[in-house]
Amino acid sequence: MTSVALYSEQPVLTAGLQTVMACLEDMTLSAAFTDLGPFMEHVQTRRPDVVLLEVTAAVTFATLSKLRSIAGDSSMVLWVGATPMEFVSHALALGVRGILRKSLPIELQIKCLRSVAAGDLWVEQGLCDRLLTSERIVLTRRERQLLNLLAQGLKNKEIAFAMTLTEGTVKVYLSRLFEKVGAHDRFELAMYSLQNLFTGAASELEPARVAGESRPSARLSPVVFLPSFVSVARPAAVVH
Repeated sequence: MTSVALYSEQPVLTAGLQTVMACLEDMTLSAAFTDLGPFMEHVQTRRPDVVLLEVTAAVTFATLSKLRSIAGDSSMVLWVGATPMEFVSHALALGVRGILRKSLPIELQIKCLRSVAAGDLWVEQGLCDRLLTSERIVLTRRERQLLNLLAQGLKNKEIAFAMTLTEGTVKVYLSRLFEKVGAHDRFELAMYSLQNLFTGAASELEPARVAGESRPSARLSPVVFLPSFVSVARPAAVVH
């Protein structure tokens, strides 16, 4: 029997999945969690066949990378709503085996879990097309450094001081980043930064410079987002 471990912040979704799986003979919900800590501990110790992870603000690439490292042979599926293409592309590169929309009919959601448990890759045709045709986003070292500081909650004046720039220059950088990333405000830009730039311990936020300190060393390299899905070897299970 296929065991599934679930992380979700929405009790209604959890209750619905529990009800559906209770009627299945080939699949069971081993546990459901609303907190990532106990969820990851369960995955590490119990090794369910499928790990179903709702994408929330708490789920970053650092989270996915750590989960992949402790999950063993468990197959990871992301339960998503509207998700940026860059996030999906990097998630697949990290070893996620399924991208499952929460709005799909329940029979397709169960089919996804079964397919992933059998070793297939599950990506909907429309999402696959968008991944393969999406343009890459290239961030310069300075743009990435600015996003680091923005994600820490710094204001324009503080960012300008930390980067030894004028506030006007910071505003120009932000304007370009809004256009590049497709963000509408500072919050969306900060969320983009947290979800897309920090994939592990080596990518931690660079602390802001304070008065009296020397300028921070420039160690951040440009980041390029590509549709890495095309490099996956297994055949895809595609939903039309």
